[in-house]
Amino acid sequence: MKDYFCPQMEVGDINSISMLGLAHIGDGVYELLTRTMLCADGNKKVTELHKKTVAIVNAPAQAEAAERILPLLNDDEKYIYKRGRNAKVNSVPHKADIAQYHAATGLEALFGWLYLQGKTQRINELYAVCVEGNHGA
Repeated sequence: MKDYFCPQMEVGDINSISMLGLAHIGDGVYELLTRTMLCADGNKKVTELHKKTVAIVNAPAQAEAAERILPLLNDDEKYIYKRGRNAKVNSVPHKADIAQYHAATGLEALFGWLYLQGKTQRINELYAVCVEGNHGA
């Protein structure tokens, strides 16, 4: 049986996925990490959890997070981030500019790429830097 929760795919197979496909996966990973962090902080109303999640999982916030982690990335991670950032997107959310949306897409592609390899420790290291100062939002 395939393990879809922690797939640990081969890099060659992962590299056959489009950057927007990786960003699609990474978006889910980033949101799950955020929801987990917020719930682990204690009992909150679901409306409060939702507001805090949306404040962290959006293009402007993710663009800022990308800036914080860029100096920490190794060459392979930078390559994936830049490819994701440069991917052609068809629309941009109204609360973000194109540069923020591209940076957020790069961040999500990186998280998707790491997740599919099963590199959860690295994801946790980078995510902690992404949300510095937002703990509990």
